[in-house]
Amino acid sequence: MDERERALGAARSAALEFLAGLDDRPVWPRATLDDMLAEFGGPLADTGVDAETLVTDLAARATPGLVGIPGGRFFGFVIGGTLPAALAADWLVSAWDQNSGSSTMTTATVALERIAGAWICDLLGLPATASVGFVTGAQMSNWVCLSIAQHAVLRRAGWDLTRAGLRGAPPVRVIVGAHRHGSIDRALRFCGIGADEITVVPADAEGRMLPAGLVAALAGASGIPTIVCLQAGEVHTGAFDPVAELVPLAKEHGVWVHIDGAFGLWAAASPALHHLTDGIGGADSWTTDAHKTLNVPYDCGMAIVRDPADSIAMFRTGGDYLVFTSLDPWDVTPELSRRARGVPVWAALRSLGREGAAALVDRLHANARRLEAGLGRVPGITVVHEVVYTQVMFRLDDDDATRALGAAILADGTAALTGAEWDGHPTLRCSMSSWATTEDDIDRTVAAIARLAEEQVSRGS
Repeated sequence: MDERERALGAARSAALEFLAGLDDRPVWPRATLDDMLAEFGGPLADTGVDAETLVTDLAARATPGLVGIPGGRFFGFVIGGTLPAALAADWLVSAWDQNSGSSTMTTATVALERIAGAWICDLLGLPATASVGFVTGAQMSNWVCLSIAQHAVLRRAGWDLTRAGLRGAPPVRVIVGAHRHGSIDRALRFCGIGADEITVVPADAEGRMLPAGLVAALAGASGIPTIVCLQAGEVHTGAFDPVAELVPLAKEHGVWVHIDGAFGLWAAASPALHHLTDGIGGADSWTTDAHKTLNVPYDCGMAIVRDPADSIAMFRTGGDYLVFTSLDPWDVTPELSRRARGVPVWAALRSLGREGAAALVDRLHANARRLEAGLGRVPGITVVHEVVYTQVMFRLDDDDATRALGAAILADGTAALTGAEWDGHPTLRCSMSSWATTEDDIDRTVAAIARLAEEQVSRGS
């Protein structure tokens, strides 16, 4: 048995041991960053280590600093678990080691990604001819889509930024909702558009953009290159902008419409929840993730653009040795060299099928409603929004007690959730994103929260 085979065997054993122990281990890490720096640090040794020994030692020493994300009771941020087929396919991606930018070289992985992109567009009701670029996540997808949008609206105004740059370019107006995700503002900074150049439209109590506010904002957009950013799934409440009403309003003014649907766009895959995304197909670009609702391994986001020509115009690769074939992966995203991150997407979708994808989304929603119902029976806890999708946000009446409850939940280890701010008050937010979450996981989490909330309320009384 050679060194590679022994190392891979050690990795397989360690991975299976980690996954098998998720139900019993604390969800939140027991070791701090300083602990892990001390564990793995020190000067680089003069001599190397056998690969099998290294992998076995690495897995054992890292364990206290690992988060139970693949398990059923991790509800922090908006992070999915990993479907078995997607995990196994990701192992193959690493073993194959294909640089998946060129459709003339790595033909198998590029074909798998192209098919996965087509399946996604079909499943979510997006144009079949759209370009689908596989990037690291929603942050990069938002930047890719907005940079393409910026180039496109400037080109329509007679300015080619790929030749003339941005100095002296006509101003680009960007209209966003009051509760857009922070990655939108960050992506705009990458495009050279600052906060003072953004027009913010008011939102309702759930975080949904108000149509009357968009009408008012668009009134001053005539003749100005303009991008409107809408949202499918507010990260705290899960609320959806009324896209079916907003997109036609924007299109009356000929503006580019981008939809940030990092996790919410997947509601379109469910017949029961599809109404939340009515009208999304009328936009020009869309952001979504596969490592959230679809449950593939990190990292994998998708930048979807209605007209591939717009993507190519912004990102077409140069170089006399990079042959242009009209829709290479490296012609629709910024990366030349990257792993085949779309292959686990193909595997996830193929393992689920259309019915399985719908059932997955429905189960995540059902878990959110079960958690909402359970928390509603806990004295002192208030769920602070309407649970329409996969997000559940709650708080105690006292701000300090709410923060203390969040810390106590992580220390307890039964489940993991993350803090947030809403309407000027601290809250605790749970995202139902994992295929592995069962009804028992929800009930165990509610029981732990109830016990810890009673302790906080007792201390305050």
